[in-house]
Amino acid sequence: MGDLFAWLISFFLLIAILGILLYQLMCLADLEYDYINPYGSASQINKVVYPEYITEGVLCFLHLITGHWVMFLLCLPSSCYNAKLYSERRHLVDVTEIFNQLPWEKKRRLYKLGYLVIILALSIFWMIWSIVDE
Repeated sequence: MGDLFAWLISFFLLIAILGILLYQLMCLADLEYDYINPYGSASQINKVVYPEYITEGVLCFLHLITGHWVMFLLCLPSSCYNAKLYSERRHLVDVTEIFNQLPWEKKRRLYKLGYLVIILALSIFWMIWSIVDE
């Protein structure tokens, strides 16, 4: 039963991360189509960067302590990439450079979105597998 509970927590954490990423992509799309100014877009994106990184770290740690090694190894590159961006101080969107970085920022978030959708599908598979196994 504890394994199922861990998979449910993992599922909800992944849904939260996907929601945050979709919000960031919407802000970037609004900026691209001139519905919002650069300062507003950058401040909205920067507000959710720390919760996204913390949630991804918690997800990786959850897989580590519950012994889901495959999922831990799949989540580890994203957490290491987040730590690298944070240590290089490139994790926040710069207001003055947002138009120059717009294609790169969108592409980075779309790759991360695809990566997390694959992890979500695997998480759902393992959750169903643990239900059937019990």
